[in-house]
Amino acid sequence: MTDLFHAAKRADHEAARQLLPLLSSGETITRRHLNQAMTAAYGGSDAEGRWTQRESFEILEHALALHIRASNLALTSFDDVRPIISLVTRLPTQTVRSEEQIEWQQFSTPVDIAAVAMLLANVQPDDVILEPSAGNGLLVAQLGAHLALHLNELDPARRGRLVDVFPAASVTGHDGATLNSSLAAIERPTLIIMNPPFSRSLGRGADDFAAVRHLQAALRRLRPGGRLVAIMPDWFGPSARMRDQYETVLRDVTVRTAIRLEKCYLKHGTSIAVRLFVIDKLPGKAPPAIIQRSSVAELIETLNIHERAPARADLPAAAPRRSSGVSMFRAVKSNRPAPRAITRPSAIMCCQWSTPSSKRQRRCLIRQASISPIARAASPSTRRATTRPRWSSPLRWVPSRRDPWLRTKPPRTHRR
Repeated sequence: MTDLFHAAKRADHEAARQLLPLLSSGETITRRHLNQAMTAAYGGSDAEGRWTQRESFEILEHALALHIRASNLALTSFDDVRPIISLVTRLPTQTVRSEEQIEWQQFSTPVDIAAVAMLLANVQPDDVILEPSAGNGLLVAQLGAHLALHLNELDPARRGRLVDVFPAASVTGHDGATLNSSLAAIERPTLIIMNPPFSRSLGRGADDFAAVRHLQAALRRLRPGGRLVAIMPDWFGPSARMRDQYETVLRDVTVRTAIRLEKCYLKHGTSIAVRLFVIDKLPGKAPPAIIQRSSVAELIETLNIHERAPARADLPAAAPRRSSGVSMFRAVKSNRPAPRAITRPSAIMCCQWSTPSSKRQRRCLIRQASISPIARAASPSTRRATTRPRWSSPLRWVPSRRDPWLRTKPPRTHRR
């Protein structure tokens, strides 16, 4: 069984290396090129069950990360993003999804958005960088000079490709939402670049707030004064639905840049809109206006790179503080309900009564039953009673002189 896994890993690397000349030549890559590379590496076609179309797109992303790392692209300004945009236009559209991709939320970052994220991150030579959900490494493939790189990825197949692309990086396989505790023993990062899963969490399954949980864990893990660049779902913003969560998560930090991008994932098979945030772990200021564009080519003309604040010393992370209010990210202990108040029946209904024999007595009982809730539940029905109610002892009816039903004679009804 181990030999089969090693053979599949060798086939992945061989197929990716066959695509590298096509990426370097400037030629448009089609599905036919992918099929040829996969058939040659696996020794058979997808019709024979040797590989799947979804795996061919994974190999394409792996080859793209290898190509970018080998090209040594230096990103110094937003004009350097234009060659990356032309590279994206030469790639085929990923039209096939698998159950495993949806289960693990494996939607990699397009390389043109990754280039914008790298410029906004303003990487420094002494940065300790963390990527909590690294995938195939496309988000950090264009990193400049840095001190250390830590990549975290749950999928073991993708972790193996990360080792091939980033041999000097530290690669782990923890849940991105628990990194503050899982990586407590290692040095805290000064820069975090992340594209978390949007709607699924490990152990929770479908989770509408998965991206918010990952962002909170990353902010706790980030060193004070550090920077975080996050790609978040479109619903995470100062809207009426998410305003409370948005302001709570970003309460103690400073948002430098807020971007909303539409139709930027078309090559990855979806037309969803995403948001990109540049956050410094400094005392909070008023958030900037949201920049909204429909493509990366339009976006790069409006952006500025903010200077980095000096990161503080790597001190142990503070213990989490529990607020007295209700939080959506932790369990809420319910209080014991207060005892209900008991309504005592009126004095007339506490008297013992038997089955009334006249209409006036029955009207008096109905009148008194409408006053007291307990008496209403215990009195017989409004129609003529034929049996005694289920009381422990025979009861008698005692009229009240203050009852208006006894002083006023009911009108007589005439039948025609």
